[in-house]
Amino acid sequence: MYERILVPTDGSDIANEAVKAAIDFARICGSEIVALGIAQPEPVLLTAEGALGTGSGVGVDVLLEQAKRDVDRVAAAAAAAGVRCTALTGYAYSPADEIIEAVKRHRCSLIFMGSHGRRGLSRLIAGSVTQRVLAYAPVPVMVYRPQPPQTGQAAPDPAQARA
Repeated sequence: MYERILVPTDGSDIANEAVKAAIDFARICGSEIVALGIAQPEPVLLTAEGALGTGSGVGVDVLLEQAKRDVDRVAAAAAAAGVRCTALTGYAYSPADEIIEAVKRHRCSLIFMGSHGRRGLSRLIAGSVTQRVLAYAPVPVMVYRPQPPQTGQAAPDPAQARA
């Protein structure tokens, strides 16, 4: 059904959970995974004084190395599960656009990704990568949303209460 599945990762906890689920899904479907790590520069903003403000100032080579480590972990996990995997890295201001282009370049038939990776101000500035991918992807997108941790006791089952 899905011959090649694109699995983007940013190394976040949610992305790592999505990777595990994607590998299980690919194993069941007999699919190959294309793991994609994207080095994204920090956004550049105009300040009130008109000057440009930048983020952390981390260099491109450092960002690319982190992306490579992220996809290497995916490749290792896929290999351990017996799933073929191609590990790719890229550099882009828009990870969503890079994900969509990677789908086309590598002839993927599905995108399997986490529900979100960024939070807070960074998400407001950069927007939601997942939302943009959902809106513009030329193939189906499976969004993995982890279950929240269980707190307290579960509600009683009404059917068992009657017995």
